[in-house]
Amino acid sequence: MADTSHDIRTLNSLIATVIDSIDGYSESAKDADSSRFASMFNDRAAERRQVLTTLQAEVGRLGGNPEDDGTTAAAAHRGFVNLKSAVTGKDDQAVINEVERGEDHIKSKFESALADDELSPQVKAVVQQCFTSVKQGHDQMSALKHSMEAAS
Repeated sequence: MADTSHDIRTLNSLIATVIDSIDGYSESAKDADSSRFASMFNDRAAERRQVLTTLQAEVGRLGGNPEDDGTTAAAAHRGFVNLKSAVTGKDDQAVINEVERGEDHIKSKFESALADDELSPQVKAVVQQCFTSVKQGHDQMSALKHSMEAAS
């Protein structure tokens, strides 16, 4: 019998990270000079909201209480990012670098969950479905960062 409390804890940990990602994309959209980047970040935030809804629904299905807040570390990170942008001014390259760093973090969180042998098969299937979207976001931001570095 699968341990639903482990499934719920794992899902809630992913939910907190996804909330951080949504917040990060929303902030980055505000910080971007380019309307193209702002639009891209807003689109990614919308996709992450769909991932969030899926994960929260799965926690509810398991009888758990879905997380609805991000992580404390992310709040501190957002404060730092806000401070940095206030001091250095807005720079699309810097914003993209921060976004890509966040993408590396969320991708590794999902990969760890997928490697967790204690997760029930049904929960793992939901995490895999959500990871497809997360990986697309990661790959897009990574490619964008590398293309901007090559152009500079």
